[in-house]
Amino acid sequence: MLYLAKFVLLVIFSFLYSMYLLRSENEREKSSIAMALVLYTGPGNRNAFKALITAEYSGVKLELAKDFQVGVSNYTPEFLKMSPIGRVPVLETPDGAIFDSNAIARYVANLKADNPLYGSSLIDRARIEQWIDFAATRIEGGLLSWLWTTRQRFDSIAFHANMLTFFIKVFKKSLHAINIHLANNTYLVGHSVTLADIVMTCNLCWGYSHIMTKDLTSEFPHVERYFWTMVNQPNFKMVVGEVKQAEVVPAVPSLTTAPAKEQAKPKEFEPKEVKKEASPSKAAEAEEEEAPKPKPRNPLDLLPRSKMILDEWKRLYSNTKTNFREVAIKSFWDMYDPEGYSLWFCEYKYNEENTVSFVTMNKVGGFLQRMDLARKYAFGKMLVIGQNPPFKVKGLWLFRGQEIPQFVIDECYDMELYEWTKVDISDEVQKERVNAMIEDQEPFEDEPLLDAKCFK
Repeated sequence: MLYLAKFVLLVIFSFLYSMYLLRSENEREKSSIAMALVLYTGPGNRNAFKALITAEYSGVKLELAKDFQVGVSNYTPEFLKMSPIGRVPVLETPDGAIFDSNAIARYVANLKADNPLYGSSLIDRARIEQWIDFAATRIEGGLLSWLWTTRQRFDSIAFHANMLTFFIKVFKKSLHAINIHLANNTYLVGHSVTLADIVMTCNLCWGYSHIMTKDLTSEFPHVERYFWTMVNQPNFKMVVGEVKQAEVVPAVPSLTTAPAKEQAKPKEFEPKEVKKEASPSKAAEAEEEEAPKPKPRNPLDLLPRSKMILDEWKRLYSNTKTNFREVAIKSFWDMYDPEGYSLWFCEYKYNEENTVSFVTMNKVGGFLQRMDLARKYAFGKMLVIGQNPPFKVKGLWLFRGQEIPQFVIDECYDMELYEWTKVDISDEVQKERVNAMIEDQEPFEDEPLLDAKCFK
């Protein structure tokens, strides 16, 4: 009996001591997080964005080092002890410093226990690491190689052209791989933002801002959709701000070996040519030739005049607050000119991937932003439908002319992500569907509306 009592007391003591150690470890961890984490970086550093965005998602506070000057502060003996070659960013923690942006982002993510940024399973974590490595080697590495080539001077035009072609080809191959993956996935791993998305988007952000023009990115519509969806997430936008896509590829420097100047030859005597004054008619012809050519007009401006004044309809839509059916809808059909305008239904092709409400709404918002080039010639309604995922995205568009304008198809990559069907206004069922979409009727097709957006 005595031995049993001793055994029980030993078990109880061991349990209490284990709980004490666990509590102490948790308190140390909380204390560590509570202590200042200082990030050394310069303004607008896209590598620092990785840590800052991760911190926003994880609820971790990072402080930016005060009075830090890139090119000066990062070469002091104190800083070189934290980063051996003076690279930024660097994170100073209670346990020491960390350099390399991906390592810093991983550390910040791991400060939160069971952080969803690292997935919910071992295979998720492996795939997240896989895409982080892909972003570093294939995307960041590819962009650096391409940009490096544009900034070098070579003695041979052919050699330079071959190098540039090679690096662009390799980079496009990487974008193609991501494009295929994103054709059936909203995010790189799972159904929510992970650390892989943060690292990938930050690297792409640098490319979009410096060298990836619309001509290039339009070849990869799923990458386009993914990128603009990500940078418009609140936690991204808070750190990155507005992203402006590069309009031109950086110019290539001229060759180092310029042709030698020919030695000046003594001028032989030549009789001076007497200048004749141009006749008034020839002078007028010359002026006419030099006059700048008028800017080509949009083909839609050349269509026969329509009885429907689009701005009048938009004003009526905006100003009608009551009796919408009786006032706005009735007036729409009175104004509508089926010869000068056409109506189109659209439906998102990949509704099965719309599993997160705010992501789906941001996706629609991005589409409307990119449709801004058609504001003079179009009116649109976009509905996000459903109470539970996957959410459906459907829309109604009024376009000038009998077809969807070609310049809209060419410039707005989102167009190909939707199925487009021309409305038959002689069909009363389709006509009533138009009314319901303009009015934001709820329920719409027996389902609740999650969101309704207007383009006007």
